[in-house]
Amino acid sequence: MPVTGLADGSAMIDVNAEEQHGSGRFDPTKRVVILERKNEMTAQASATAAPKRENLLINIACNIVVPTLVLTKLSGETRLGPLWGLIVALVFPLGYGVADFVRRRKANFISILGIASVLLTGGLGLMQASGFWFAVKDAAVPGLIGLSVLVSLKTKSPLVKEMFFNEQIVDVPRVEAALAAQGRQGDFDQLMVRSSLWLVASFLLSAGLNYALARYLLISPPGTPEFNAELGRMHVLSWPVIVLPSMAVMMLAFWKLIKGLTQLTGLTTDEIFRAAQEKPKV
Repeated sequence: MPVTGLADGSAMIDVNAEEQHGSGRFDPTKRVVILERKNEMTAQASATAAPKRENLLINIACNIVVPTLVLTKLSGETRLGPLWGLIVALVFPLGYGVADFVRRRKANFISILGIASVLLTGGLGLMQASGFWFAVKDAAVPGLIGLSVLVSLKTKSPLVKEMFFNEQIVDVPRVEAALAAQGRQGDFDQLMVRSSLWLVASFLLSAGLNYALARYLLISPPGTPEFNAELGRMHVLSWPVIVLPSMAVMMLAFWKLIKGLTQLTGLTTDEIFRAAQEKPKV
């Protein structure tokens, strides 16, 4: 005798018994209600499994904004000085990275990038390097990230997955189940490669713009107040000149990834995005 069992308490429905009960006619609305309850429980379990989210604004402030301000505004001889300016600037990305690792048990990529950038900028400042080397540094950081994205495609955890296809943004178990049901895993792998190439393009664009801006602005002798002022102006202009165009390409890569996922899985964008799901009822 076929029995339909659902993991909702101990509730089970004997379909044949329902057909023989009362008027002998099976009410299909009962099955619909039970299936809806099962789907709701699945969505709640998926939402409950979501990892803790980090605050993106605090992340950027601690790893990029505050260290940049310390290096450009507080590292003069009349304030902290070059050495203590470098040490204080390192405290913020290092402290945030350690705290985030303790909280989520996962290395923070932006913190690692922030520490490397601060070390390079502060080290060049201590050596009183010319503007050319600052330009090389500013171009090398995003260039190396782009190269890392390409190399990571050969690993089990491509960086594009860490940035775009992670459980803070996407309902990964639901998407993976839909891909398996549709038999589209191979197409998904190709989609990740294309998205990675777009991501690489955004970093290469950032590298080129960084180099051009640094070479244009940093013309005074290193170690002078004029050079420090030019360095501060470069960091201010980097947002409209570099960050916005690069973010536009990055968002295009993300949009192409989500569009591809909807085509491969048959899911809607609301079903793909974890943030769009309803919070579990208490």
